[in-house]
Amino acid sequence: MFSKSNSITLLIVRIIPAIILMQTLFFKFTAAPESVEIFTKLHMEPWGRIATGILELITGILLLIPPTALLGAALGLVLMSGAIASHLFVIGIESAGDRGQLFILAIIVMLCCIAVVYLEKRKAWEKSR
Repeated sequence: MFSKSNSITLLIVRIIPAIILMQTLFFKFTAAPESVEIFTKLHMEPWGRIATGILELITGILLLIPPTALLGAALGLVLMSGAIASHLFVIGIESAGDRGQLFILAIIVMLCCIAVVYLEKRKAWEKSR
């Protein structure tokens, strides 16, 4: 049986990436200089910044709704794979003097999404037994 502690852990690893993703939307949607600089380096300004913001909003919402959390985690993994790859190969770990904060947040979101996938799959497997 999926334990109460597993349920609490699942809730936490769904909320953390949702908060991180929602918090970064302000910078993307208001064309904050840091966001514009990042997406300019990626040759994706402004359409890439706005599209990424929309996808991150959708991901955050999906993570918060229990029946769609697995889909949100999968989308989060795709988005964070792109973000991490962008930092490693184009932007750099540190961006606009942030001392690597955006890179670390992307890793946190990715790890939480991996945990959501694992726990959701485990919950479904245990339910099917």
